[in-house]
Amino acid sequence: MALLIDGHNVIGTGLIVGVSLADQGDEIALVRLLRRYRGRLHENITVVFDSGMPAGYSRELSGGGVEVLFSRGRGEEADDIIIRRIRRAAHPATLKIVSSDGRIVQAAEARGCQVMRSEAFAASLQQPLPALGPTARREKPLPNEKDVEEWLLLFSEE
Repeated sequence: MALLIDGHNVIGTGLIVGVSLADQGDEIALVRLLRRYRGRLHENITVVFDSGMPAGYSRELSGGGVEVLFSRGRGEEADDIIIRRIRRAAHPATLKIVSSDGRIVQAAEARGCQVMRSEAFAASLQQPLPALGPTARREKPLPNEKDVEEWLLLFSEE
């Protein structure tokens, strides 16, 4: 599964504490949250924002499993990039689209992509990281008696 996110649409929900479209660093703040979120899911994430400098792939913000793209503006919006990617997806069923924009949702559903509303996604970003339970931890197994006896013979000083 790969996530394709309408970045400013998620920020615009107003549900992410401390992140607002009025902030100059709103994209950076969302990308930081996405990297943390990606650590939970281990899925590739692409987030698309409107009009950034430079347009296209952001080498500065991309990394940690999160690809960041900016539209060119002047007739190209983030919505256009997202819809283009939906239409070109080789396996649309493996693509989860995060947006509440009607055009994007319609294009995603027409191709059989999963859709998650921006409000629901923004709320999930606020969830604390799950605690590691006994099944999530990798504990070293205890050695058996036979191994202990062999080690004692090998490593004991006589």
